[in-house]
Amino acid sequence: MKRLGRDIVFDYLRDLGVEYIFGVPGTNEIPLIDATSEPDSGVAYIPCLHENIAMGAAMGYAWASGKPGIVELHVTPGAGHGVGNLYNAYKSHVPLVVICAQQHSDLLVQEPVLASDLVRTAGQYTKWAYEVRCAEELPLVLQRAFKEALTPPMRPVFLSIPWNFTLAEVEQGPPHVTRVGRHFIGDAQAVAHAAELLAAARTPILIAGDGVGAADAWAELERLAELLGAPVYNEPMSSYMNYPNHLYHWQGELPQNPQGIQETFKGHDVALLCGYNAQAHVFVYRYSQGPLIPLEVTQLYLHDDAWEIGKNAYGEAAILGDIKATLPVLCERIAGDARRDAAAAGARAVELRRRHERRLDALDEHAQTRSARPGDELPRGEDVAIALGRLQDEMPAPLTLVDEAISDQEAFHQYVRFDTPSSYLNAQGGSLGMSMPASIGLKLAAAGARTIVNTVGDGTSLFYPHSWWTIRKFDVAVLYIVTNNREYKTLQLGRELIEGTYHWKPAGDAWYLRLREPPVSFVGLAASFGVAGSLVARLDELEDRLREGLAAVAAGNPFVVEVLTDSSLDPGGLAVRTSAPAAGAGASEEHARFRRLGPP
Repeated sequence: MKRLGRDIVFDYLRDLGVEYIFGVPGTNEIPLIDATSEPDSGVAYIPCLHENIAMGAAMGYAWASGKPGIVELHVTPGAGHGVGNLYNAYKSHVPLVVICAQQHSDLLVQEPVLASDLVRTAGQYTKWAYEVRCAEELPLVLQRAFKEALTPPMRPVFLSIPWNFTLAEVEQGPPHVTRVGRHFIGDAQAVAHAAELLAAARTPILIAGDGVGAADAWAELERLAELLGAPVYNEPMSSYMNYPNHLYHWQGELPQNPQGIQETFKGHDVALLCGYNAQAHVFVYRYSQGPLIPLEVTQLYLHDDAWEIGKNAYGEAAILGDIKATLPVLCERIAGDARRDAAAAGARAVELRRRHERRLDALDEHAQTRSARPGDELPRGEDVAIALGRLQDEMPAPLTLVDEAISDQEAFHQYVRFDTPSSYLNAQGGSLGMSMPASIGLKLAAAGARTIVNTVGDGTSLFYPHSWWTIRKFDVAVLYIVTNNREYKTLQLGRELIEGTYHWKPAGDAWYLRLREPPVSFVGLAASFGVAGSLVARLDELEDRLREGLAAVAAGNPFVVEVLTDSSLDPGGLAVRTSAPAAGAGASEEHARFRRLGPP
């Protein structure tokens, strides 16, 4: 049967159950986009105002649906604009299929306007990148692209398709995508060796990487932690909540500095690095300081991505296998191993429970202390986390938090409850501007099953505020909480880290890290796109404004809550409901104070 090339694309999307394609229209893409208007398309086109927004929205859809996110880009500028979130998707192992409409195939050799080597532009952040050579290749290439995107290790795939091929008639067979079974159990010998080492360990430690969250393997890792009486740390800047943050084994994320990582592993003899991707997520490092994981720690690996196994250090046992399928086999071997000291594991568990109770008491005391402050004080990022945690039981559907309030992430980890690995989402790549776009795809995929909240800093919000155009156009009901300190707070902390590590002082004032002049009203900016919102400049109105926002999204409307979080700010001139805040402690002091409440 002969079909137009563009129709073949949608035949494969229907086979996968994909409901949306995200993109930015260009002339080359008109035939492809027009196909969504066909009565039997089954796929809706979601236009965005920037390719990186489309890329982020597709990431959110893939996270929430378990299907590949589909992105349409416009030639070279589109490929370039989408690289930031393509990189995030690559680092976070998100399955995307990116279709870039190349210039007419007969014209390419003449270097027409906007044309370039698109595969070279995008290829380094993909699992497979290819430019279609003739229209007849389309069925083969599309089937391979979707198969590769959905086969572990999952990552983006990029296709450059000369636009004239989308209108060519092509002979096509059944548009089915090969589904490679994911749940393969690791090599029995490697599993047995790892079990022996863990059973005999005196002070084991578990690191839960994004492979755990992606595999939905909470219960399986919890069973292992119970057997060993071992603490569990999330890898730094996790894309998921890789271990339940309400369980006593959970110790938060690994620090993002060499000394902190080394101190965490100190005293442990065996470490299982399970689905561990972010193995060097630090900002400064000197070889003279020694390896991030001390050499005396025996390292074991389990992952479905061979590249991440033993990537930076020798693994005494290395298991290539599906994490959810392999962990139960590993646990059974450990449970039956005579070398496991059940009494010692129990004693370790008792100490972890005591530590957990102390942490909860400290967090509760800290929350009460903050709530007792004068109501006219300015809130901080941690106040937002505390308030959001208190309001969870009032939400009409379980919370999914897509978090890019980077300097306040620890507070959200501590005070907000998460019921699945994907109820907390972040981009491990660290390229700013993921969360606002991702919220689009998350809500479209989740519909009313989840309450989608996006926490985002002011600096990051300014990357893609035009996400709100798409949000309003399709009434994507997301609550946006913009923590506004009118500076790049994370970069301020980074500057302090550089100063402390290298004993260096900047030559001048770091004015370039502040965003105070001219001041930006995010409530006003959202309003220009038709999205309602409220500004919070007092602690005593924070919960009421968040309730207002949650009520709006429950009614099917997006809403923005802008929270001023720097006591030196004057909200004059903005639409503030209350008087200006009283002076209080600086943000750096507050951040340092809260960090001391983290896990030991």
